[in-house]
Amino acid sequence: MAKKDQRMSETETEEEETEAESMSESESGSEEQKQESKGGGIDFIMSLPDVPRNVPPHVELQRTRVFANIDAPTHTDSIQYSGAFASVGLDNSFRLDQFRNNFRVEVIRFSDDGMDMEFDMIGIDPALANAFRRILIAEVPTMAIEKVFIANNTSLIQDEVLAHRLGLIPISVDPRLFEYAESNAPNERNTIVFKLHVQCAKHSEEEKGQSKKKKDEKKVPPRITVKAKDLKWLPKGSEFYLESEDSNSNSTSKSKTYTSFTCSQDSLPEFSNIKIGFKEPLDDINIARLGPGQEIELEAQAVKGVGKTHAKWSPVATAWYRMLPEVVLLEEIEDEDAETLKEKCPVGVFDIEDIANGRKRSTVARPRACTLCRECIRGGEEWEKRVSLRRVKDHFIFTIESTGALPPEVLFTEAVKILESKCERVISELS
Repeated sequence: MAKKDQRMSETETEEEETEAESMSESESGSEEQKQESKGGGIDFIMSLPDVPRNVPPHVELQRTRVFANIDAPTHTDSIQYSGAFASVGLDNSFRLDQFRNNFRVEVIRFSDDGMDMEFDMIGIDPALANAFRRILIAEVPTMAIEKVFIANNTSLIQDEVLAHRLGLIPISVDPRLFEYAESNAPNERNTIVFKLHVQCAKHSEEEKGQSKKKKDEKKVPPRITVKAKDLKWLPKGSEFYLESEDSNSNSTSKSKTYTSFTCSQDSLPEFSNIKIGFKEPLDDINIARLGPGQEIELEAQAVKGVGKTHAKWSPVATAWYRMLPEVVLLEEIEDEDAETLKEKCPVGVFDIEDIANGRKRSTVARPRACTLCRECIRGGEEWEKRVSLRRVKDHFIFTIESTGALPPEVLFTEAVKILESKCERVISELS
Protein backbone atom coordinates (compact mmCIF):
# COMPACT_ATOMS: atom_id res chain seq x y z
CA MET A 1 0.00 0.00 0.00
CA ALA A 2 2.86 2.34 0.81
CA LYS A 3 4.44 1.68 -2.58
CA LYS A 4 1.11 2.27 -4.31
CA ASP A 5 0.57 5.62 -2.52
CA GLN A 6 4.10 6.66 -3.45
CA ARG A 7 3.48 5.91 -7.17
CA MET A 8 0.20 7.89 -7.12
CA SER A 9 1.90 10.93 -5.55
CA GLU A 10 4.70 10.80 -8.14
CA THR A 11 2.12 10.68 -10.97
CA GLU A 12 0.19 13.65 -9.57
CA THR A 13 3.44 15.61 -9.23
CA GLU A 14 4.36 14.92 -12.87
CA GLU A 15 0.89 16.03 -14.07
CA GLU A 16 1.09 19.27 -12.09
CA GLU A 17 4.54 20.01 -13.56
CA THR A 18 3.21 19.34 -17.10
CA GLU A 19 0.23 21.67 -16.58
CA ALA A 20 2.52 24.39 -15.19
CA GLU A 21 4.84 24.08 -18.18
CA SER A 22 1.93 24.27 -20.68
CA MET A 23 0.47 27.29 -18.86
CA SER A 24 3.83 29.05 -18.86
CA GLU A 25 4.27 28.32 -22.59
CA SER A 26 0.79 29.67 -23.43
CA GLU A 27 1.38 32.77 -21.33
CA SER A 28 4.74 33.41 -22.96
CA GLY A 29 3.17 32.87 -26.39
CA SER A 30 0.36 35.35 -25.68
CA GLU A 31 2.88 37.88 -24.40
CA GLU A 32 4.91 37.48 -27.57
CA GLN A 33 1.77 37.98 -29.68
CA LYS A 34 0.87 41.09 -27.68
CA GLN A 35 4.35 42.51 -28.11
CA GLU A 36 4.28 41.69 -31.82
CA SER A 37 0.85 43.29 -32.25
CA LYS A 38 1.92 46.37 -30.30
CA GLY A 39 5.28 46.83 -32.00
CA GLY A 40 4.39 45.62 -35.49
CA GLY A 41 1.34 47.81 -36.23
CA ILE A 42 0.58 47.65 -39.97
CA ASP A 43 3.37 45.09 -40.42
CA PHE A 44 1.59 42.69 -38.07
CA ILE A 45 -1.71 43.19 -39.92
CA MET A 46 -0.02 42.59 -43.26
CA SER A 47 1.57 39.40 -41.91
CA LEU A 48 -1.85 37.81 -41.51
CA PRO A 49 -2.58 35.22 -44.23
CA ASP A 50 -5.99 36.53 -45.39
CA VAL A 51 -4.98 40.20 -46.01
CA PRO A 52 -4.74 41.17 -49.74
CA ARG A 53 -1.40 42.53 -50.92
CA ASN A 54 -2.49 44.73 -53.88
CA VAL A 55 -4.99 47.58 -54.17
CA PRO A 56 -8.06 46.40 -56.15
CA PRO A 57 -8.61 48.46 -59.33
CA HIS A 58 -12.03 49.70 -58.26
CA VAL A 59 -10.63 50.92 -54.91
CA GLU A 60 -7.80 52.74 -56.68
CA LEU A 61 -10.30 54.46 -58.97
CA GLN A 62 -12.44 55.53 -56.02
CA ARG A 63 -9.34 56.90 -54.30
CA THR A 64 -8.02 58.93 -57.25
CA ARG A 65 -11.10 59.77 -59.35
CA VAL A 66 -14.46 61.54 -59.06
CA PHE A 67 -17.18 59.77 -61.05
CA ALA A 68 -19.70 62.04 -62.81
CA ASN A 69 -22.81 59.88 -62.97
CA ILE A 70 -26.07 60.88 -64.63
CA ASP A 71 -27.70 61.93 -61.35
CA ALA A 72 -24.81 63.23 -59.24
CA PRO A 73 -21.03 62.87 -58.81
CA THR A 74 -19.72 60.16 -56.51
CA HIS A 75 -16.49 59.55 -54.56
CA THR A 76 -15.93 63.28 -54.27
CA ASP A 77 -14.14 63.13 -50.93
CA SER A 78 -10.36 63.16 -50.59
CA ILE A 79 -9.37 60.57 -47.99
CA GLN A 80 -6.45 61.90 -45.92
CA TYR A 81 -6.49 59.32 -43.11
CA SER A 82 -3.18 57.44 -43.25
CA GLY A 83 -4.69 54.08 -42.30
CA ALA A 84 -7.68 54.21 -44.64
CA PHE A 85 -6.18 51.63 -47.02
CA ALA A 86 -3.97 49.74 -44.56
CA SER A 87 -5.88 46.51 -45.15
CA VAL A 88 -4.67 46.44 -48.77
CA GLY A 89 -1.10 47.42 -47.96
CA LEU A 90 -1.31 51.08 -49.05
CA ASP A 91 0.24 53.80 -46.90
CA ASN A 92 -2.01 56.83 -47.45
CA SER A 93 -0.13 59.17 -45.12
CA PHE A 94 1.28 62.48 -46.37
CA ARG A 95 5.01 62.37 -47.00
CA LEU A 96 6.97 65.48 -47.89
CA ASP A 97 9.49 63.65 -50.08
CA GLN A 98 6.71 62.04 -52.13
CA PHE A 99 4.95 65.38 -52.52
CA ARG A 100 8.20 67.01 -53.63
CA ASN A 101 8.80 64.34 -56.25
CA ASN A 102 5.23 64.18 -57.58
CA PHE A 103 4.19 67.85 -57.57
CA ARG A 104 4.78 69.86 -60.73
CA VAL A 105 3.41 72.89 -62.56
CA GLU A 106 2.92 72.91 -66.34
CA VAL A 107 2.07 76.16 -68.11
CA ILE A 108 -0.52 75.53 -70.82
CA ARG A 109 -1.51 78.91 -72.23
CA PHE A 110 -0.70 82.62 -72.14
CA SER A 111 -3.07 85.16 -73.64
CA ASP A 112 -1.80 87.55 -76.29
CA ASP A 113 -2.18 90.58 -74.03
CA GLY A 114 -0.39 88.83 -71.14
CA MET A 115 -3.37 89.19 -68.80
CA ASP A 116 -4.50 85.54 -68.63
CA MET A 117 -2.58 82.37 -67.86
CA GLU A 118 -3.67 78.74 -67.69
CA PHE A 119 -1.48 76.12 -66.05
CA ASP A 120 -1.77 72.66 -64.51
CA MET A 121 -0.95 71.85 -60.89
CA ILE A 122 -0.34 68.11 -60.62
CA GLY A 123 0.04 66.08 -57.44
CA ILE A 124 -1.57 68.59 -55.10
CA ASP A 125 -4.39 68.43 -52.57
CA PRO A 126 -7.65 70.37 -53.19
CA ALA A 127 -7.11 72.33 -49.98
CA LEU A 128 -3.79 73.69 -51.25
CA ALA A 129 -5.26 74.56 -54.65
CA ASN A 130 -8.05 76.46 -52.93
CA ALA A 131 -5.51 78.19 -50.68
CA PHE A 132 -3.75 79.59 -53.74
CA ARG A 133 -7.06 80.80 -55.14
CA ARG A 134 -8.03 82.59 -51.92
CA ILE A 135 -4.59 84.17 -51.53
CA LEU A 136 -4.68 85.47 -55.11
CA ILE A 137 -8.07 87.08 -54.59
CA ALA A 138 -7.63 88.48 -51.08
CA GLU A 139 -4.01 88.67 -49.93
CA VAL A 140 -1.68 89.63 -52.80
CA PRO A 141 -1.23 93.43 -52.43
CA THR A 142 -1.70 96.06 -55.16
CA MET A 143 -1.96 99.84 -55.40
CA ALA A 144 -5.40 101.47 -55.68
CA ILE A 145 -6.87 104.94 -55.23
CA GLU A 146 -8.04 105.38 -51.65
CA LYS A 147 -8.51 109.14 -51.13
CA VAL A 148 -9.99 111.61 -53.63
CA PHE A 149 -9.88 115.39 -53.07
CA ILE A 150 -12.44 117.02 -55.36
CA ALA A 151 -11.98 120.72 -56.09
CA ASN A 152 -14.73 120.98 -58.69
CA ASN A 153 -17.24 118.51 -60.09
CA THR A 154 -20.07 119.83 -62.22
CA SER A 155 -20.64 116.55 -64.08
CA LEU A 156 -23.73 114.38 -63.68
CA ILE A 157 -21.80 111.86 -61.56
CA GLN A 158 -21.95 112.38 -57.80
CA ASP A 159 -18.70 112.87 -55.90
CA GLU A 160 -18.89 109.53 -54.05
CA VAL A 161 -19.69 107.59 -57.24
CA LEU A 162 -16.82 109.30 -59.04
CA ALA A 163 -14.44 108.39 -56.21
CA HIS A 164 -15.66 104.78 -56.31
CA ARG A 165 -15.07 104.54 -60.07
CA LEU A 166 -11.56 105.92 -59.69
CA GLY A 167 -10.75 103.38 -56.98
CA LEU A 168 -11.64 100.45 -59.24
CA ILE A 169 -9.23 101.42 -62.05
CA PRO A 170 -6.16 99.11 -61.96
CA ILE A 171 -2.88 101.02 -61.65
CA SER A 172 0.06 99.70 -63.67
CA VAL A 173 2.75 99.76 -61.01
CA ASP A 174 4.61 97.14 -59.00
CA PRO A 175 3.24 97.28 -55.41
CA ARG A 176 6.43 95.66 -54.09
CA LEU A 177 8.17 99.04 -54.55
CA PHE A 178 5.90 100.68 -51.96
CA GLU A 179 5.26 100.41 -48.25
CA TYR A 180 1.92 100.14 -46.47
CA ALA A 181 0.62 103.59 -45.53
CA GLU A 182 -1.28 102.47 -42.40
CA SER A 183 -1.39 105.52 -40.11
CA ASN A 184 1.71 107.19 -41.55
CA ALA A 185 1.57 110.51 -43.37
CA PRO A 186 1.47 110.25 -47.19
CA ASN A 187 5.05 110.26 -48.46
CA GLU A 188 7.01 109.25 -51.55
CA ARG A 189 7.40 105.67 -50.25
CA ASN A 190 3.75 104.82 -49.61
CA THR A 191 1.57 107.05 -51.81
CA ILE A 192 1.04 107.81 -55.50
CA VAL A 193 -0.72 111.07 -56.40
CA PHE A 194 -2.72 111.59 -59.60
CA LYS A 195 -4.33 114.73 -60.91
CA LEU A 196 -7.43 114.98 -63.10
CA HIS A 197 -8.54 118.28 -64.61
CA VAL A 198 -10.85 118.01 -67.63
CA GLN A 199 -13.32 120.60 -68.92
CA CYS A 200 -15.78 120.49 -71.79
CA ALA A 201 -15.86 123.76 -73.75
CA LYS A 202 -18.99 125.87 -73.66
CA HIS A 203 -20.95 126.78 -76.77
CA SER A 204 -20.60 130.43 -77.70
CA GLU A 205 -23.65 132.64 -78.20
CA GLU A 206 -23.17 132.48 -81.97
CA GLU A 207 -23.11 128.66 -81.89
CA LYS A 208 -26.27 128.62 -79.78
CA GLY A 209 -28.12 130.61 -82.47
CA GLN A 210 -26.92 128.47 -85.34
CA SER A 211 -28.96 125.73 -86.81
CA LYS A 212 -28.25 122.08 -86.16
CA LYS A 213 -27.08 121.64 -89.73
CA LYS A 214 -24.35 124.26 -89.38
CA LYS A 215 -23.25 122.72 -86.08
CA ASP A 216 -22.83 119.37 -87.80
CA GLU A 217 -20.81 121.01 -90.57
CA LYS A 218 -18.37 122.50 -88.05
CA LYS A 219 -18.23 119.13 -86.24
CA VAL A 220 -18.32 120.64 -82.77
CA PRO A 221 -18.27 117.73 -80.27
CA PRO A 222 -21.21 118.16 -77.90
CA ARG A 223 -19.66 115.97 -75.18
CA ILE A 224 -16.28 114.57 -74.19
CA THR A 225 -15.38 111.30 -72.50
CA VAL A 226 -13.02 111.33 -69.53
CA LYS A 227 -10.76 108.27 -69.60
CA ALA A 228 -8.17 106.76 -67.28
CA LYS A 229 -5.33 108.13 -69.41
CA ASP A 230 -6.45 111.65 -68.41
CA LEU A 231 -5.16 110.94 -64.89
CA LYS A 232 -1.67 112.46 -64.67
CA TRP A 233 0.97 111.24 -62.25
CA LEU A 234 2.35 113.89 -59.87
CA PRO A 235 5.80 112.60 -58.80
CA LYS A 236 6.32 115.60 -56.51
CA GLY A 237 3.15 114.94 -54.58
CA SER A 238 -0.03 116.90 -54.09
CA GLU A 239 -0.52 120.35 -55.62
CA PHE A 240 -3.57 121.17 -53.48
CA TYR A 241 -2.68 123.40 -50.54
CA LEU A 242 -4.10 122.93 -47.08
CA GLU A 243 -6.16 125.82 -45.76
CA SER A 244 -4.27 127.76 -43.09
CA GLU A 245 -5.81 127.54 -39.64
CA ASP A 246 -4.53 131.04 -38.82
CA SER A 247 -5.53 133.72 -41.27
CA ASN A 248 -2.84 136.07 -39.86
CA SER A 249 -0.04 133.53 -40.38
CA ASN A 250 3.18 134.62 -42.06
CA SER A 251 2.61 134.62 -45.82
CA THR A 252 6.31 133.99 -46.53
CA SER A 253 6.18 130.49 -44.97
CA LYS A 254 5.86 127.56 -47.33
CA SER A 255 2.28 126.35 -47.69
CA LYS A 256 1.61 122.70 -46.86
CA THR A 257 -0.05 120.27 -49.22
CA TYR A 258 -1.94 117.05 -48.60
CA THR A 259 1.27 115.00 -48.92
CA SER A 260 4.66 115.11 -47.21
CA PHE A 261 7.05 114.26 -50.04
CA THR A 262 10.69 115.02 -49.27
CA CYS A 263 11.77 114.43 -52.86
CA SER A 264 10.31 113.73 -56.26
CA GLN A 265 9.41 110.09 -56.85
CA ASP A 266 11.02 110.04 -60.31
CA SER A 267 14.36 110.88 -58.67
CA LEU A 268 14.32 107.65 -56.67
CA PRO A 269 16.29 104.77 -58.23
CA GLU A 270 13.36 102.32 -58.19
CA PHE A 271 11.13 104.74 -60.13
CA SER A 272 13.72 106.17 -62.50
CA ASN A 273 13.08 103.71 -65.32
CA ILE A 274 9.32 103.28 -65.00
CA LYS A 275 6.32 105.42 -65.71
CA ILE A 276 3.56 105.14 -63.17
CA GLY A 277 0.08 105.29 -64.64
CA PHE A 278 -2.30 103.22 -66.72
CA LYS A 279 -1.06 101.09 -69.60
CA GLU A 280 -3.04 99.82 -72.55
CA PRO A 281 -5.81 98.69 -72.64
CA LEU A 282 -6.51 99.93 -69.09
CA ASP A 283 -5.96 103.56 -70.08
CA ASP A 284 -9.14 103.46 -72.19
CA ILE A 285 -11.47 102.88 -69.20
CA ASN A 286 -14.28 105.44 -69.10
CA ILE A 287 -14.57 107.59 -65.99
CA ALA A 288 -17.27 110.10 -66.90
CA ARG A 289 -19.00 111.95 -69.75
CA LEU A 290 -18.92 115.74 -69.71
CA GLY A 291 -21.36 118.05 -71.46
CA PRO A 292 -20.71 121.64 -72.54
CA GLY A 293 -19.46 123.72 -69.61
CA GLN A 294 -19.02 120.76 -67.24
CA GLU A 295 -15.71 120.27 -65.44
CA ILE A 296 -13.92 117.83 -63.14
CA GLU A 297 -10.89 118.87 -61.10
CA LEU A 298 -9.51 116.55 -58.43
CA GLU A 299 -6.51 114.82 -56.92
CA ALA A 300 -6.40 111.13 -56.06
CA GLN A 301 -4.04 109.32 -53.69
CA ALA A 302 -3.28 105.64 -54.29
CA VAL A 303 -1.97 103.46 -51.46
CA LYS A 304 -1.04 99.81 -50.98
CA GLY A 305 -3.66 97.32 -49.78
CA VAL A 306 -5.09 93.81 -50.11
CA GLY A 307 -8.33 92.45 -51.51
CA LYS A 308 -9.75 91.29 -48.18
CA THR A 309 -9.92 94.96 -47.15
CA HIS A 310 -11.66 96.09 -50.36
CA ALA A 311 -12.15 94.50 -53.78
CA LYS A 312 -10.36 97.41 -55.49
CA TRP A 313 -7.05 96.01 -54.17
CA SER A 314 -7.67 92.53 -55.59
CA PRO A 315 -5.04 91.88 -58.31
CA VAL A 316 -7.17 89.39 -60.27
CA ALA A 317 -10.42 89.72 -62.12
CA THR A 318 -10.89 86.08 -61.18
CA ALA A 319 -8.80 83.07 -60.18
CA TRP A 320 -10.39 79.64 -60.49
CA TYR A 321 -9.56 75.98 -60.92
CA ARG A 322 -11.18 72.73 -61.95
CA MET A 323 -10.17 69.09 -61.83
CA LEU A 324 -8.79 67.57 -65.00
CA PRO A 325 -11.61 65.83 -66.91
CA GLU A 326 -11.12 62.21 -67.91
CA VAL A 327 -13.40 60.68 -70.54
CA VAL A 328 -13.19 56.90 -71.04
CA LEU A 329 -15.01 54.80 -73.62
CA LEU A 330 -15.92 51.54 -71.90
CA GLU A 331 -16.63 49.79 -75.20
CA GLU A 332 -16.22 50.34 -78.93
CA ILE A 333 -18.80 52.77 -80.35
CA GLU A 334 -19.09 52.43 -84.10
CA ASP A 335 -20.96 53.63 -87.20
CA GLU A 336 -24.26 55.39 -86.46
CA ASP A 337 -23.74 55.34 -82.70
CA ALA A 338 -20.39 57.08 -83.22
CA GLU A 339 -22.10 59.85 -85.19
CA THR A 340 -24.75 60.16 -82.49
CA LEU A 341 -22.14 60.44 -79.74
CA LYS A 342 -20.26 63.16 -81.62
CA GLU A 343 -23.43 65.19 -82.09
CA LYS A 344 -24.36 64.80 -78.40
CA CYS A 345 -21.28 66.67 -77.11
CA PRO A 346 -21.65 70.48 -77.38
CA VAL A 347 -17.91 71.20 -76.93
CA GLY A 348 -16.54 68.65 -79.38
CA VAL A 349 -14.83 66.21 -77.04
CA PHE A 350 -15.40 63.22 -79.34
CA ASP A 351 -14.23 62.63 -82.88
CA ILE A 352 -14.64 59.88 -85.47
CA GLU A 353 -11.90 57.86 -87.11
CA ASP A 354 -12.16 55.52 -90.08
CA ILE A 355 -11.35 51.84 -89.64
CA ALA A 356 -11.24 48.98 -92.10
CA ASN A 357 -14.03 48.21 -94.58
CA GLY A 358 -15.53 51.71 -94.44
CA ARG A 359 -16.50 51.48 -90.82
CA LYS A 360 -16.15 54.26 -88.25
CA ARG A 361 -15.63 54.42 -84.52
CA SER A 362 -15.59 57.08 -81.81
CA THR A 363 -12.44 58.44 -80.20
CA VAL A 364 -11.85 60.87 -77.34
CA ALA A 365 -10.10 63.72 -79.12
CA ARG A 366 -10.28 66.64 -76.65
CA PRO A 367 -10.96 65.40 -73.10
CA ARG A 368 -9.62 68.62 -71.58
CA ALA A 369 -12.51 70.56 -73.12
CA CYS A 370 -15.12 68.46 -71.28
CA THR A 371 -17.35 70.52 -68.98
CA LEU A 372 -19.15 67.50 -67.48
CA CYS A 373 -22.49 68.56 -68.92
CA ARG A 374 -23.29 64.80 -69.11
CA GLU A 375 -25.05 65.12 -72.46
CA CYS A 376 -23.04 62.17 -73.76
CA ILE A 377 -24.48 59.79 -71.13
CA ARG A 378 -28.07 60.98 -71.38
CA GLY A 379 -30.64 59.11 -73.42
CA GLY A 380 -30.81 55.80 -71.63
CA GLU A 381 -28.86 53.37 -69.53
CA GLU A 382 -26.99 52.07 -72.55
CA TRP A 383 -24.97 55.28 -72.84
CA GLU A 384 -24.00 55.18 -69.17
CA LYS A 385 -22.50 51.75 -69.76
CA ARG A 386 -20.57 52.98 -72.79
CA VAL A 387 -19.06 56.27 -71.58
CA SER A 388 -17.46 57.04 -68.21
CA LEU A 389 -16.92 60.65 -67.12
CA ARG A 390 -14.37 61.23 -64.37
CA ARG A 391 -12.26 63.89 -62.71
CA VAL A 392 -8.67 63.40 -61.52
CA LYS A 393 -8.54 64.37 -57.85
CA ASP A 394 -4.93 65.58 -57.73
CA HIS A 395 -4.72 67.30 -61.13
CA PHE A 396 -6.05 70.88 -61.29
CA ILE A 397 -6.43 73.21 -64.27
CA PHE A 398 -5.77 76.65 -62.78
CA THR A 399 -6.63 79.92 -64.54
CA ILE A 400 -5.53 83.41 -63.44
CA GLU A 401 -7.03 86.52 -65.03
CA SER A 402 -5.02 89.54 -63.95
CA THR A 403 -6.49 93.03 -63.74
CA GLY A 404 -3.27 94.39 -65.25
CA ALA A 405 -1.40 95.56 -62.16
CA LEU A 406 0.97 92.57 -62.30
CA PRO A 407 1.43 89.74 -64.83
CA PRO A 408 -0.33 86.49 -63.84
CA GLU A 409 2.93 84.55 -63.46
CA VAL A 410 4.19 87.14 -60.96
CA LEU A 411 0.90 86.98 -59.07
CA PHE A 412 1.24 83.21 -58.64
CA THR A 413 4.82 83.42 -57.37
CA GLU A 414 3.73 86.09 -54.89
CA ALA A 415 0.90 83.81 -53.71
CA VAL A 416 3.44 81.02 -53.15
CA LYS A 417 5.59 83.37 -51.05
CA ILE A 418 2.60 84.41 -48.95
CA LEU A 419 1.62 80.78 -48.32
CA GLU A 420 5.22 80.00 -47.39
CA SER A 421 5.28 82.85 -44.87
CA LYS A 422 2.03 81.57 -43.35
CA CYS A 423 3.55 78.10 -42.91
CA GLU A 424 6.70 79.53 -41.33
CA ARG A 425 4.59 81.56 -38.90
CA VAL A 426 2.63 78.47 -37.86
CA ILE A 427 5.83 76.46 -37.35
CA SER A 428 7.40 79.23 -35.27
CA GLU A 429 4.28 79.51 -33.10
CA LEU A 430 4.17 75.75 -32.47
CA SER A 431 7.90 75.37 -31.79
